[in-house]
Amino acid sequence: MAEYLRTSGVSSELEKLIIGAKNELYIISPYLKLSDRVKALLKDKELDKVETTIIFGKKDLAPGEMNFLENLSYVRLYFLKNLHAKCYLSESKMIISSMNLYEFSQLHNTEMGILINVDNEDDRDVYEEAYKDIEFIIRSSEDLSYTKALQKKAPSQEQRESVISKILSKSPQSQYSDSKLLTTKELSKLIGVSSKNINTWLTENRLMYKKEEDWISTKKGKQVGGISKEGPYGKYIVWPKELSNHIRQDIFETA
Repeated sequence: MAEYLRTSGVSSELEKLIIGAKNELYIISPYLKLSDRVKALLKDKELDKVETTIIFGKKDLAPGEMNFLENLSYVRLYFLKNLHAKCYLSESKMIISSMNLYEFSQLHNTEMGILINVDNEDDRDVYEEAYKDIEFIIRSSEDLSYTKALQKKAPSQEQRESVISKILSKSPQSQYSDSKLLTTKELSKLIGVSSKNINTWLTENRLMYKKEEDWISTKKGKQVGGISKEGPYGKYIVWPKELSNHIRQDIFETA
């Protein structure tokens, strides 16, 4: 069953939760001011290629704080103006708390929280319900990572056309009929880069674009085997597994 946490317990269990995250980490906190210890833990997650999603609600972040987060390839940063929830979770644990991930709060405020562990059968339903709400929060948030990626210098039109022509000449659409189809997150794990980088590559090469909260395949995207799907939280695209070879080669050649 869920475990009650006092102030020191929230800080201690939060550190354990971050350290224990193997595949994914979510940090939801209206206010963000990261301690040196939390920054060190996030750097470790970067080395482990853990997909980290951070949602915050106050845009008055110090420039150094924003730069630190934007320079982590496996961190996806979202902003939601009316965010008030504070929640932290990995694939195995979740903390719902009154505490922001704000250094002052961790050191000086009186906080409360509960720890939910998916290994406990009684906690599993609560975890899954909260996870659904987090997905809704993400869809309602501004994706700052995507916006920032588009501000970087993009490949020239000639470079884009060269990459796509190469893909089409080697792998025409008819060859993809029996191919395994992967989401961008699955492609990112297969290639060994962040899903943020995959989305940026697909967008820069004009295989897809974002319309409000949906990902839409272009004509070229369909030509290389992209197929649109619709889930409970909107439209997304699945791609032939073979596309990973071209993405990997292009990303690492231009890195």
